[in-house]
Amino acid sequence: MDLFILRHGEAGKRLSAGISDFGRPLTVTGKREVTDIAKSLKELGVQFNFIITSPLKRSHQTASLVASTFNRENNLENWDELKPEGNRKELYRKLSQKFKQDSSILIVGHESYLSTLIGEVISEGNRAGTAGGRVVLKKAGLAKVRITSSSHQMIHGELSWLLTPKHMKKISK
Repeated sequence: MDLFILRHGEAGKRLSAGISDFGRPLTVTGKREVTDIAKSLKELGVQFNFIITSPLKRSHQTASLVASTFNRENNLENWDELKPEGNRKELYRKLSQKFKQDSSILIVGHESYLSTLIGEVISEGNRAGTAGGRVVLKKAGLAKVRITSSSHQMIHGELSWLLTPKHMKKISK
């Protein structure tokens, strides 16, 4: 299974104009950046069978922009497990149950949840005698992780690549 892990684009300021964190939308710049990145990924031949997103507005908007570019609007779901306080073990369980090994899934969410998720999945840190790692995912940054094994408690994989928005723009030129 290939997991593409995308952090939402630039969002409005926290606590601005009485908007809750749940309802913070993408800025105009954030929408443009996500749209450009989605087009770049499509040009590079990246494919997704399914898109899963946090239900928070900025993540859902990000996922919707990507889904529109890839004609995957009917393959988009909100999962509470991708909220900033979401349960990663439940996410791993659902991914293991719902998707086959040959699936290609985009998940869209938040920092520091996504960086922690990537670190857990690619590290051997939860196995005796090994150390964990830390990965930082920039706004609208994207990682590709190839899942090599999964159970209802955990998924393990290898980091294939990690790109910032700046990298993706340069690649597509």
